[in-house]
Amino acid sequence: MQNLLGEIAYFFQRLTWLSILDLALVTIVFYLVLLLLRDTQAMVLLRGVIFFVILFTLLTTFIDLPAFSWLVKTVVPALLFAIPVIFAPEIRRGLEKIGRAGPDNLLMRKTYAQDERVKQTIHTVVTAAARLSARQHGALIVMQRREGLGDYIRTGVRLDADVTPELLLQIFYPNTPLHDGAVIIVDNLIVAASCVMPLSASGILTRSPERQMGLRHRAALGTSEATDAVTVVVSEQTGSISIAHNGRMIRRLDSERLENILLAFYQPSENQEEAGKPWEMFMSLFSRRKEDQ
Repeated sequence: MQNLLGEIAYFFQRLTWLSILDLALVTIVFYLVLLLLRDTQAMVLLRGVIFFVILFTLLTTFIDLPAFSWLVKTVVPALLFAIPVIFAPEIRRGLEKIGRAGPDNLLMRKTYAQDERVKQTIHTVVTAAARLSARQHGALIVMQRREGLGDYIRTGVRLDADVTPELLLQIFYPNTPLHDGAVIIVDNLIVAASCVMPLSASGILTRSPERQMGLRHRAALGTSEATDAVTVVVSEQTGSISIAHNGRMIRRLDSERLENILLAFYQPSENQEEAGKPWEMFMSLFSRRKEDQ
């Protein structure tokens, strides 16, 4: 016990401001990595890796096992090369988010000054979603916010058409050429239809009831994980309306709640405090939805 206290005292004697900064940087890096891997299948794998690293460290520290110690020292460096391969999707997603902060994206960061046009577009999307829900026609509508969606737009058919309920109903009518894939709306225009969106790699989908969701819901959630877009999805099986943003999804919405959420996301914000209100509202509705279930 005295030796332990002595070691602790020796550690604090050598602690300097530079050491504190060094430890803080390492802590931030680990925190960002864990934040990046949160709610993904890689998190489960990471827990297993950490468990075995701790177990091997304890065994080699407190027990004299020369052969086993040699094996651990030989294998651990190889694991460092395997980590980029194991966590490749998560690393790629993180680099994509960093890359979206470039000059091209800054040009697309417009304030929603055309308040009336935005409200009209939202009302049109809500009206179309309600009609599609009543007819049980599946739909996936992606509404761009600050991050550009050019890569996904190029995978679809270019339209550059005004947003109308009739056009959205026609696009998502079953067995028409454009009904598969997503519609992307930018600046109050339907820029493309039949777009291919990324599927979610989140661990949320492995838990009930989300695991029963189809490809549209997985694409909606995946789009919200990869971009800051707001995604509206209508189920083909049940006709229920859902909305996804930032890796979260609220299901079984009615027209009024859907319109309120969209208006909160696209209302003009003059300062950072107001800019956080849409997310706060979304999370409060998400929590309320979980309580209802």
